Amino acid sequence: MMASSYNAKDEDGHITVSGPGGGGTLRGKKPENTAFKQQRLPAWQPILTAGTVLPAFFIIGLIFIPIGIGLYVTSNNIKEFEIDYTGVDMSSPCFNCSQNFSWNSTRPCTCTVPFYLEQPYESNVFMYYGLSNFYQNHRRYVKSRDDSQLNGNVDSLKEPSKECEPYAKHDGKPIAPCGAIANSMFNDTLELFYNDPNGTRVQIPLTNTGIAWWTDKHVKFRNPGGDSSNITASFQGTSKPVNWRKPVYELDTAADNNGFINEDFIVWMRTAALPTFRKLYRIINKTSSMVPTLPRGNYTLEVVYNYPVRSFEGRKRMILSTISWMGGKNPFLGIAYITVGSVCFFLGVVLLIIHHKCGNRSNSADISN
Repeated sequence: MMASSYNAKDEDGHITVSGPGGGGTLRGKKPENTAFKQQRLPAWQPILTAGTVLPAFFIIGLIFIPIGIGLYVTSNNIKEFEIDYTGVDMSSPCFNCSQNFSWNSTRPCTCTVPFYLEQPYESNVFMYYGLSNFYQNHRRYVKSRDDSQLNGNVDSLKEPSKECEPYAKHDGKPIAPCGAIANSMFNDTLELFYNDPNGTRVQIPLTNTGIAWWTDKHVKFRNPGGDSSNITASFQGTSKPVNWRKPVYELDTAADNNGFINEDFIVWMRTAALPTFRKLYRIINKTSSMVPTLPRGNYTLEVVYNYPVRSFEGRKRMILSTISWMGGKNPFLGIAYITVGSVCFFLGVVLLIIHHKCGNRSNSADISN
């Protein structure tokens, strides 16, 4: 029987073995004797004292409060007008359209909504459409698309992804674009008119390009066949989505805004995170520095009512808004900064009072001891 002997563990965590066959070294379970593994590395631990904590609270408060006030004032300076044209109330101009229209309607319904702007809009004006109670963030809805098809892949165009079911094929033909997101694309037509005091009715020019993200327009979305001028031939053998009135290659007359690269379509395909959302519809560019983009006065919104929302108890609205360096109107960020700064400043004052009272008592007790 072979005999062996074990020596005590060395400092480096190894065990020396000696026996007739010679000595050897086995690795033990003890960590190696290094500064890292034995936790002897230099460390810094802050010591929270009144001299460090109180100035930090006051500095945060003095920095955050002015920033919050600036953000809040900037947000309030943004002009915004919103009008609901769902047509729920019987007095609404779009009531008849909302009651009689459905996806299967063959004739579109038109309604006009008058409104009044109390103040002029000087800079570029952004026109949005808004929907409420529409859950674009539903998991199955978000996945119901084929990004390869949208990127112009011919194979995916002829054989859409299974994620698009049940909107992958119609009458034996592949749907382009496939999926529930594309099938439910917003298709109301909105036109804006200014009612001049002299009695004339002036149509406001609306720009339908420049409303989508650059990366979406030039990277994520491509027409099959690349820059082919014959876009109709590129989509030959495909079917339009079930709820669409016309195929994807007839969305616009301009070649650089038709098919999968149509900006209205691209904007809709970027799904919203919340059930109440708005999406950019058109841009009203400022044409003269001497005349407001939208003067104060009476306006008329003409709606071609194509998008039914009554089935899911939704609401539709049109929003006119200007923007600033921080984007659209959103007072939340300014309120958040003001709140955090005020809380920090208040806590600083409270802790200063506590330190002033209890600190003197502790010092006097130490002296007496």
